[in-house]
Amino acid sequence: MPAAIAVGLGLLGIVAASLWFRPEPFVAFVVIVMWAALWELRQAFARRDIHLPMLPLMVGAAGMEVSAFFSGPEQGPEALLVAFVLTVAGAVVWRALDGSGSAAVRDAAAGTFAAAYLPFMAGFVVLLLTQPDGEIRVALFILLAVAGDTGGYIAGVMLGRHPLAPTVSPKKSWEGLAGSVVLATAVGIVGSVVFLKESVLLGVALGVLSAVTALIGDLAESMLKRDLELKDMGTLLPGHGGVLDRLDSLLLTAPFVYLVLSVVA
Repeated sequence: MPAAIAVGLGLLGIVAASLWFRPEPFVAFVVIVMWAALWELRQAFARRDIHLPMLPLMVGAAGMEVSAFFSGPEQGPEALLVAFVLTVAGAVVWRALDGSGSAAVRDAAAGTFAAAYLPFMAGFVVLLLTQPDGEIRVALFILLAVAGDTGGYIAGVMLGRHPLAPTVSPKKSWEGLAGSVVLATAVGIVGSVVFLKESVLLGVALGVLSAVTALIGDLAESMLKRDLELKDMGTLLPGHGGVLDRLDSLLLTAPFVYLVLSVVA
């Protein structure tokens, strides 16, 4: 627990520092995190003899985040999509040139999944950054995730009695989900009213939505780890497991928070 708390606070400090001065360091931080996550996914998939085309994925990950940022709030979504398509095309061609047969098709499909699951989803955080008051929006997004995790953990440990998905993640409970919704909603309301100058309803919507999508993202990775027979996706973050073990809830939540804030705020 002390190691987990120290690592968590350290990561929050890095994010806060990168957002405080200029947005470019945060984009660079996202790219580095994506590279680490792709490396972990490559190691995990290798257990099933699936080999990701890493070079096009690494180049494409950087391309997605950088193009989304520098294209601005209007053209950013289109730039992110184009960069994603080019990444997938590069991964397929790279694997086809490297071999043929069912293994190449399987590896190319895995590369497409990796590109969509990691850098494409993370691109929506970069798109948040390009919006007016982008630093505040990104900070709110991260705090929503932290609040959901914290509320779920506390409520699950203290009150958890009814399993939510016992075959996928035995420790998840309905009481934990309720705790996530309550604390994330409180953070959403404060962020919406105080910092974004928007309504309480927006905060409620963000809190409930982020708690639910974070849970789905967490369960989805739990299913992946169960299939790969892994407890953690990596060991890069002491007390947390791997980078992917920290990103699972954030990745699926990012596009929904971006869409809500783009439409309402």
